[in-house]
Amino acid sequence: MTRVLLIGFGPFPGAPYNPSAALVEALGRRRRPALAGIERTTYVLPTVYSAADRDLSKLFAAKPDVVLMFGLAARRRHLCIETRARNAVSVLFPDASGHRPRHGVIVPGGPPSRRGNAPFARLLGAARANGLPVRLSRDAGRYLCNYAYWRALERSTGAGPLVQFVHIPAVRLSPQPLRHSRRHPSTLPRLVDAAEALLIGLIAASR
Repeated sequence: MTRVLLIGFGPFPGAPYNPSAALVEALGRRRRPALAGIERTTYVLPTVYSAADRDLSKLFAAKPDVVLMFGLAARRRHLCIETRARNAVSVLFPDASGHRPRHGVIVPGGPPSRRGNAPFARLLGAARANGLPVRLSRDAGRYLCNYAYWRALERSTGAGPLVQFVHIPAVRLSPQPLRHSRRHPSTLPRLVDAAEALLIGLIAASR
C-alpha cells in the first residue's frame, strides 16, 4: 500500500487564514478510483521553525512513499511547483511564535540549494490540465515553506520518499464579480482539483 503524507501550514503573521490547511484536509477526504487503496495522512504544520524540525521528524518516521506539501504565497498569481529548496532563511520575518532565526542560512557551510526529487514535468502537465495557471519555480522563498521543504528533502535521500512542495496563491473566499477577482483568481475547490492531479502524478511516479 502506498503511504501518502499531505502537509499544509497554519496561520502566520500577515496571514490569519492559511488556505493550505483547508486544502490538505479536503484532499485527504477525496474519494476517487485513482486514490483507492492509498493510505493518506494529513497534517497541518504550525508555522514555527521548531515545530518543523520536531514534527517532520515524527511524520517521516512512519516512512511515507510520497510527501506533498502546500504553502501559501499570497502575492503569487500561479500555482508554483517548487523545484528546489534554498539554503537560506529570513532573519527579518518572525514565525508564528515570534521567533526570528539568528542566521541567514539553514545549514552553515551546506550546499546553496537542494533539488527536489519529484517528476516536475509530469506534475506541471497534470496541474495544467485542470485549467489553473501553474508554473515551475526555483525560488521557494526564505520563510517556513522553504525551510520545511529543505528539511523534508534532507530526509528523502537514498530510499526516502518522493517530496514535492507547492506554493498556492491566495484564494477567493466568497463569490465576487469578475472585475474584482483578479487579485484572488483561485477558489479552494479549483485548488483541490489541481492538488488531486498532482497527488495522482506523484503516486504513479513512486511505484
